[in-house]
Amino acid sequence: MPKEHSISTEIAATAARLVVEEGLEYGPAKQRALKALGLARNTRAALPSNEELEEEVRDYLALFCADTQPQELRALRELAAQWMARLAEFRPHLCGAVWRGTATRLSNIHLQLFCDDSKSAEIALINMQVDYEVGATSGPRGRDVDVLSLAARCPALNEWVTLHLSILDFDDMRGALKSDSRGRTERGDLAALEKLLAEASLGTAPDERASP
Repeated sequence: MPKEHSISTEIAATAARLVVEEGLEYGPAKQRALKALGLARNTRAALPSNEELEEEVRDYLALFCADTQPQELRALRELAAQWMARLAEFRPHLCGAVWRGTATRLSNIHLQLFCDDSKSAEIALINMQVDYEVGATSGPRGRDVDVLSLAARCPALNEWVTLHLSILDFDDMRGALKSDSRGRTERGDLAALEKLLAEASLGTAPDERASP
């Protein structure tokens, strides 16, 4: 096995543990893994791709969290569905670990809202009397987009869960449902999420990998 591949695999395995046990997002988990492995100053260290890290996360969940993760995932998906229904006018799409099927009780819910007016989502939250904070993240076209973050109670988990609402332009919906190299969609609308929930209830879903 090539040395670089071995280092990348080790980084992915370490990062996967941090994602599951501490609820870190992939980027911060990779950087923490570098430090944990003493590679923080090694600019030649090959970082794993998000797809490679996701595979390690799935393996870790199957090995250590098989008894609890499916129920936690369902609770988060049901909460996401509730908020997608509340924000239906903004064409919400679920993405991230909750959509991809790798979420645990420590995971955040990531929704993408497609708005003709970027401020309309903020107005909607104000009208709902929902407190939120405004941040930013890199958008699909390499520019920063607003992110509205709020806390929502999840009765099934008896915890507060953080929701991040990324505000995208309506034009960004083009290609929103494209698949990755493994045929898994990066996001899904409410109808697609409800289909996943129904399949899980019936036990007919082959896995939780959100394949189209």
